[in-house]
Amino acid sequence: MGKEANERNHYPGSDEIERWLAAIWQAACDADCRIEELPLHGFSHRLGIHHAEEEFRYIRFTIAGQNPFYAYWQPAASAPAPLLVHVPGYGSEISTHPELAAIGFHVLHVSPLGYGTPEGPDESMFVDGIWQWPVLPDTIASSATKGYNDWLMNVAVAVRWATSRSDTLPNRVSFFGTSQGGGASLLLGSLFRDRGVRCVAADLPYLTNFPLADGRGGYRKAWRALDKLEDRGAGWVGLGYIDTLSHTDRLTCPVLLTAGSADETTPADTIESLFARLPGTRSYTLLNGVGHRYTREFIHLAAAWFRLYA
Repeated sequence: MGKEANERNHYPGSDEIERWLAAIWQAACDADCRIEELPLHGFSHRLGIHHAEEEFRYIRFTIAGQNPFYAYWQPAASAPAPLLVHVPGYGSEISTHPELAAIGFHVLHVSPLGYGTPEGPDESMFVDGIWQWPVLPDTIASSATKGYNDWLMNVAVAVRWATSRSDTLPNRVSFFGTSQGGGASLLLGSLFRDRGVRCVAADLPYLTNFPLADGRGGYRKAWRALDKLEDRGAGWVGLGYIDTLSHTDRLTCPVLLTAGSADETTPADTIESLFARLPGTRSYTLLNGVGHRYTREFIHLAAAWFRLYA
């Protein structure tokens, strides 16, 4: 516990978190961004024929000075409709959710920083058989002035595009995802507090309680990045900004959490520690025997959560 407390001493306070989020939001509002709707719909012979290909489509966002990034737009069966925003795991996969569009939600999947594209992932990041996405190391090395700072800003730009549409209901945006997507959904719930967030569904959320994780499972990525720094404390500052526990006082919307009892990548005890601190309506489900993977259980739980609160 002493070691954990010492690491938390480097974490930013609530005022610093507020300023960090305000700067991300301002950057999203000020971004010089070209937005293009692409004719590609993302389905092929390998994936089968899709009946709504003229509606489901990729959107390319090009912010001056940055690589383009992509989102996948899946409109609701009828409009106007609330918006659900899905963000990817650390593998930067692009996901579709026609089952959620069919029950009355627009779904926008956002793949920030250009890691995932309509043609597949950025192959230059595949080194020694491992995807070496720099978002977490960049966050640690920069004390959160880069990395997830830019990642979240990209999502905010895409959400601003989606919420500006006449077929999207105002002040009705919710976030969901698995692993990194689960943790980032919680950070986005914090960012969009007072900006229309309705609820969050976070599956096996990564970026949760780094000190308690102590380098286990997927948190080894953070420990490897910390080991490269001369000032390890500065790295803990960066982790403090993106640790979901630093945002619990802002997560006043309804929050759904899941964990897997056999998940060694995002250990259940880290997620339970987050659940214990959430101040509002909350749900926690431990999926017995489930490891680190997408599950049908989560999609059904999330769909029910969205029907209730989104």
